[in-house]
Amino acid sequence: MTLSLDDLVQRAPLETDAAALTARVRGATVLVTGAGGSIGAELCRQLAAVHPERIVLVGRGENSIFEIEQELAQDFPQVARLPVILDVRDAASMRTLLTTTAPRVVFHAAAHKHVPLMERNAHEALRNNVLGTRSVVAAAEAAGVRHLVNISTDKAVRPTSVMGASKRVAELVVQEAAQRTGHAYVSVRFGNVLGSRGSVVPIFLRQIARGGPVLVTHPEMRRYFMTNPEAVQLVLQAFVLGTGGETFCLDMGEALSIADLARELIRRAGHTPDVDIAIQYTGVRPGEKLHEEPFFGPGLTSPTAHPRVLRAHTLPVRDDAGAALLQLVRQLEGDTPRAALRETLAALIPDLGRGDAESWK
Repeated sequence: MTLSLDDLVQRAPLETDAAALTARVRGATVLVTGAGGSIGAELCRQLAAVHPERIVLVGRGENSIFEIEQELAQDFPQVARLPVILDVRDAASMRTLLTTTAPRVVFHAAAHKHVPLMERNAHEALRNNVLGTRSVVAAAEAAGVRHLVNISTDKAVRPTSVMGASKRVAELVVQEAAQRTGHAYVSVRFGNVLGSRGSVVPIFLRQIARGGPVLVTHPEMRRYFMTNPEAVQLVLQAFVLGTGGETFCLDMGEALSIADLARELIRRAGHTPDVDIAIQYTGVRPGEKLHEEPFFGPGLTSPTAHPRVLRAHTLPVRDDAGAALLQLVRQLEGDTPRAALRETLAALIPDLGRGDAESWK
């Protein structure tokens, strides 16, 4: 089946300030963590198109890093590539890498993202997303990198899930560093990215190909969606706009019904929903909300120089945030019970939601 993800979101493509981006990237070294992932790889493609001197491809998965490095070698042979297999939590190695490569900008896309899976692996979610971000930011500071863009999520808004909480703390790490150093360190909040690894569209398409049923968690489940290229264009525009400490998001209109999305995919495959292909409701999974919190719109954001890129209103970093963050770091380096982790997270995130009680036992 030929499928245009742009048609599903029914939104005009986001246009990046190409001239400003090219002026900042051309001839420079740029570094991307999570470079083998859906967002990281697309980020490398769009960066290569504006002619940096070199892209440093950082990731833990050797196969995914190998694949994007080979793709760039084929499509952009004039851009030098440095593939590096490295865990972003390795603070000493991250510092050495950034000091020796001296990137002009760091794009931090390495993260754990699957909400129900991270509910069952809370320590790993927090260690990767919090300690990893802290390591990357500290390495950038030490290397004198003045521009950093951190990839976040709409699930960081009044988070109820472990994953959302971990990404909210990652935003705080970036925000605190920006306020302390004056560097242009910013975060970008995404909705769900259509077609990315583990996203709902590929899952639904596989279920349709098997003849169904298509599994939807709840008939009222709704999500904000964006395409992979659109998400990366937002990241690059945030790099152009950011001066330090901002959290950016994209005006994405109305949230989409997951059930309606399933029916549309069934129709595009040439079938009749609920006749040829059944839709089966399986129940809301741990950590999920029926409706993601709105993170753009009047009262929640301010306009920027780009008509569709908005600056989210975020709470200022609290005076005691540094101590609470250090406590969380120490807890994550050990085997602290989840209930104690939640208490520390609540000190960092005043609007932390209750979430699934089982997630914190």
